[in-house]
Amino acid sequence: MVGRMSDSNTFKICVLISGGGTTLKNLIKFRERGELDCEIAHVISNNANAGGLQFAETGNIPSTTISHKNYTNVSEFSEAIFEVCRSVQTDLVVMGGFLRRVKIPADFENRVINIHPSLIPAFCGKGHYGSKVHQGVIDYGCKISGCTVHFVDDHYDHGPIIAQETVQVSSNDSPSDLAQRVFEKECQLYPAVINSIANGLVSVSDRKVQCELKP
Repeated sequence: MVGRMSDSNTFKICVLISGGGTTLKNLIKFRERGELDCEIAHVISNNANAGGLQFAETGNIPSTTISHKNYTNVSEFSEAIFEVCRSVQTDLVVMGGFLRRVKIPADFENRVINIHPSLIPAFCGKGHYGSKVHQGVIDYGCKISGCTVHFVDDHYDHGPIIAQETVQVSSNDSPSDLAQRVFEKECQLYPAVINSIANGLVSVSDRKVQCELKP
């Protein structure tokens, strides 16, 4: 089972952001409604101008900016991030539009998750983010797309898949049309996966993940 790292009775997450923070905003909303079984203990951004930092401030969530520009390599940048996560006894690291690659230390293996706006392994990997993903789906003529929550490893969009949701792709969809429908699914799926992990309902064996989704 994927479980907690801290001794606290409260399951703690740290959210990593790079930009507008729409995923963070959604998680805060779920938490305020009592529908997220965890504490958002900290927010980390690699961008001091990230709009999502305002959501952290408004929600009284401590935040730290760790710019990748201040480090000579990915390993040093990653260690700085995870040192903050350790300091606040983070049980799970949740990427919410975090656009930098990190190396996962041994103590955070299968404790970092990401949500990607396609059905991995399609339309994923380096360079596949935002509207580029949805444009790729439309250009290829796909009939369905969706979103994927996965554990993060040392490669882009590569870790074991936890859960997926699908949406239909219309012949007259624009990337923004498709993005909106996918994001609506993301807003429900990501909190459900976090709740499942917090309640010990997720287990991992190699690349196979058993997940009982808990709304």
